[in-house]
Amino acid sequence: MIKRFLVLAMCLTASARLSAEVVLPRILGHNMVLQREQPVTIWGQASVGERIEVSFSGQKKTTQTNTAGKWSVVLEPMKASGIAQDLFIAGTNTIVLKNILVGEVWLCSGQSNMEYTMRKNSKTARPYTGRNPVDELEYAKNDSIRIFLVNRKELVKPHPQHAGWSVARDSALRSFSAAAYFFAKELSQKLGVPVGMISSAIPGSRIEPWIPAVLMPDGDGDPGKFYKPMIEPLQPFAIKGFLWYQGESNCFLNERTEYTDKMKLLINSWRTAWGEADMPFYYVQLAPHYYSRSEQKIKLGAESLPEFREAQEQALQIANTGMIVTTDLASNVNDIHPPMKWEIGRRLALMALSDTYGLNLTAHGPVFMAMHTRGSAIELDFKYLGSGLYSKDGQPLRCFTIAGKNGKFVPAAAVIRNNKVVVSSPAVKSPVSVRFAWNEADQPNFFNREGLPATPFRTDRAAGLINNERLYTK
Repeated sequence: MIKRFLVLAMCLTASARLSAEVVLPRILGHNMVLQREQPVTIWGQASVGERIEVSFSGQKKTTQTNTAGKWSVVLEPMKASGIAQDLFIAGTNTIVLKNILVGEVWLCSGQSNMEYTMRKNSKTARPYTGRNPVDELEYAKNDSIRIFLVNRKELVKPHPQHAGWSVARDSALRSFSAAAYFFAKELSQKLGVPVGMISSAIPGSRIEPWIPAVLMPDGDGDPGKFYKPMIEPLQPFAIKGFLWYQGESNCFLNERTEYTDKMKLLINSWRTAWGEADMPFYYVQLAPHYYSRSEQKIKLGAESLPEFREAQEQALQIANTGMIVTTDLASNVNDIHPPMKWEIGRRLALMALSDTYGLNLTAHGPVFMAMHTRGSAIELDFKYLGSGLYSKDGQPLRCFTIAGKNGKFVPAAAVIRNNKVVVSSPAVKSPVSVRFAWNEADQPNFFNREGLPATPFRTDRAAGLINNERLYTK
């Protein structure tokens, strides 16, 4: 009896001691990057009423846990710093988080093309000789780039060793998102500050699981399935913005405007969760692929992908969003995973550097603005000309079609004149509409001289689609 009492007492003592310890969410750990020039929340759990003290970079903040044992403090905005520092959290126990930097932090999410790892990147075809992005794992030595890979089964659990973050190299980088890493590399080079990337992506996922379930109570597609374990536990970790590469699974469902609506729900819900109504949100338009050849239940046509891309583009109506185009990056149209993730990361970074950080550079390819009928031809105006429109391979512009009043589109000749494109066909004497890259397999050569491809478009769509900038006139 006495022995049983002693064992019970020891168990109760151990339980009390465990419950009294300060516990941190998994996102707070060694090697992390804290967002510069923003208030930074540090939070966790401990015993009810426990006094907590947090010290970092000359700041000291104290608080007391609430009746649920939860606590948080907010560090004042800090300048970027590549000098490693320790962060101290003291309660009944003391936690020391080591090697902490201050810089820019971005959260990237989506499905397999965002999850696509640096290990896969190292196995793709070499685009040229010499030092090559395919070999980046050999060259990745920048200690100021830090990475955090979300595991949906573990993020909601504390990490006893606080080891969720890693320096972007070796085995940790091999398993990390290639697009996210190359984005970070470009930012680090151009801004000269540490960059932290959080990757939270699931191959094959639709958009619905990434949206809070409360916003889609009657929706299918498992609303909230990934938001709850993979996005919500990251809040309120301070970040600069979001990167999104998803849509293939919804394209297979032949979605159109409903996908645009879901994009709006996702963007607004994530911004609301982080308490900032206009956080940057940059995303990737889908690359060429034979969706029409899939064996899925819903039969798609050659124009299903362009129409879905149009739905992606409509999300640009939301303020402070941006979309990169990837029509030139599919080395194999049968493969739904474009291999050149280094260029996807770079283009996303260009958009962030231009639109978020204010650098004077070209971040957008040509975007159709207006059409004018000129006899038997149609003249097209574009914005984002950069230093001029051109054919990337020096060949005649391809992937343009033209139609008259009968709506039958035929291949068209397209030439650049005075930074406009003039489109015509001897088969159409009185043209009324033009389409560009309006087939799932199209890989156009129409770019600006900064090497950024034109966005696919059709003039036979209702006017005023994007911020009322498009002027469809004859």
